[in-house]
Amino acid sequence: MKKTILHFIYSLGRGGAETMLVRVIKELKEYNNIVVTLKADNDFEGELECDKLISMDLKSIATFPLGIKKLKTIIKENNVDMVHSHLFWPTVISRIAVPKNIPLVTTIHTFVCTSLDYKKWYIRSIGKFTYKLRKSVIITVAKGAQEEYFSFLKLKPYKTFVLYTFVDLERYSKQNNTLPNSHFKLISTGSLKKQKNQRFLIQVMALLKDSDIELHIYGEGPLRQELQQLIDKTGAKVTLKGTVKNVEDILPQYDAFVMSSAFEGFSLAVLEAMAVKIPMLLSDISSFREQCSDTSLYYKFDDTVSFLNQLELLRNNNAERDRLRNDAYERVRANFTLPHHMLQLRKIYTEVLDGQ
Repeated sequence: MKKTILHFIYSLGRGGAETMLVRVIKELKEYNNIVVTLKADNDFEGELECDKLISMDLKSIATFPLGIKKLKTIIKENNVDMVHSHLFWPTVISRIAVPKNIPLVTTIHTFVCTSLDYKKWYIRSIGKFTYKLRKSVIITVAKGAQEEYFSFLKLKPYKTFVLYTFVDLERYSKQNNTLPNSHFKLISTGSLKKQKNQRFLIQVMALLKDSDIELHIYGEGPLRQELQQLIDKTGAKVTLKGTVKNVEDILPQYDAFVMSSAFEGFSLAVLEAMAVKIPMLLSDISSFREQCSDTSLYYKFDDTVSFLNQLELLRNNNAERDRLRNDAYERVRANFTLPHHMLQLRKIYTEVLDGQ
């Protein structure tokens, strides 16, 4: 008889954690998969292949005690064998609601020290309290993220695993073999929110408005209006393109990929760029270094001169661009594919379920 896994996430908006979960569940045919969300948003209709989708449809996170009650009921009614939580509030609710006899696995998708949420004292306090209340198996998306989680929150590890995010190479087979653009076209992808630091990119592009370099940013988020106002004010050659589902068709149309994040977990957007052989220029943060090693150029975070110098190198050195794109593709192929991820995830699930 198949065992039942309950996958618990905040919503099914199109983010990195959500995209990964939807793709993973498609492979887990040996289990009954129930997906539970706190919010009703779902950008994956037609893509999500699960046995049951349940939305608690909480109107506010202030009502999370109601989420605890609902999760207990869902677990009982569906004879759940294991719960796998993603992101902060689903994890908090799970630590309180999941019975002690049911294994709880939690994935930490970010570097908590630089996360805006974890800068709030009450978030840190809730995280620490609930972990001590109900120790769970912790999966992190990077080695650095694991070390930081326990040191930052001053917690003692119980059982931990590192499981890298992946990219589906079959989907991203349209590599960067297009003819040169008349302009040098940059692309950046990601939600329009503070941690992605797109404001910096717009300010830099304002300095280049008399050049033939342009930037297109794909994604939506709460800062769209503010960013558009900055573009209009500065005259920067930046276009906000909104959300697209076929990013694998979009990426090969550009000359280089840029990302200005203040912090990341293990970026799916960067893996996608690596998979289509597009050279990258990234902010110099630890997660990007762990992810890309020397297959990207880096600039000092929020340093305009550093960015412009590296961009000039990227544009004017064809040999370096070729090295970056080929080395990045080989790195992603050797380490960050769906088969790599699924092999390790199945081992984790088997160990956790057998150990119960």
